[in-house]
Amino acid sequence: MCLIAIAWKTRPDLPLALIANRDEFHARPTAAAAFDPQHPDIYGGRDLVQGGSWLLAARRRLAAVTNVRAGAAPEAAALSRGWLVRDFVHGDASAAEFAQGLAETAEDYGRFNLLAWDGDALWFASNHPGFKAAPVAPGLHAMSNGAFDAPWPKSTSATRTLADWLKTTAPGALPASIDAASLEPLFAGLRDTRTAPDAALPDTGVGLTLERRLSPAFIEDPRYGTRCSSVVLADRDSMLFCERRFDADGQAIDTSRQRLDARER
Repeated sequence: MCLIAIAWKTRPDLPLALIANRDEFHARPTAAAAFDPQHPDIYGGRDLVQGGSWLLAARRRLAAVTNVRAGAAPEAAALSRGWLVRDFVHGDASAAEFAQGLAETAEDYGRFNLLAWDGDALWFASNHPGFKAAPVAPGLHAMSNGAFDAPWPKSTSATRTLADWLKTTAPGALPASIDAASLEPLFAGLRDTRTAPDAALPDTGVGLTLERRLSPAFIEDPRYGTRCSSVVLADRDSMLFCERRFDADGQAIDTSRQRLDARER
């Protein structure tokens, strides 16, 4: 993922709500969101190059990762950051145990920002510019390719989209019974292609031209752009995971929707 907005414990009926865009090379082989053939209780997309993921969910577990932009030079890392998502969701460590346990190995991964939720706690971890791990406070947060909660234009836009949706969506049997039409404002917000003004751009060392091109929430580019948008809603009993996929022209090609049992066993 390259953009994630999350509402954590802002509503008692919906303790976790996440919206996200994954930006990646269009040529990189990817499996669309589905149940893992070898692990049928785990749902999400899979990177078919390294075997990890950008966003996965299982019963009362979820993890998502973004890269951290720091200059134009390519990374040379021993371990794929997508394995962090895979390893947390496949394992049984608490979010705190997993995040804090990365202290010894974090530098072996590509630069990452990680979110891990174990049904009770939500933790953040990163390895750039140095290792850090901390619980996420209740509220609205955003994570892109810089510091956690950095006020990048795309991040503030995504949190506003999520906040507006939460205010206008009445409490009820969420996420078990929410219909597809109700999610469209979230997908529309993630589809924002507006370029940020130069004065609001971050400086991540890639030059002004590339900062501009990467500034929208939704990146349209035939080589590297937004591959999918995701919405995940979770309460104590269930989780709704929706993924909309796009081609290299930025056109929506498919949407998947899956309800997962989130009850404790």
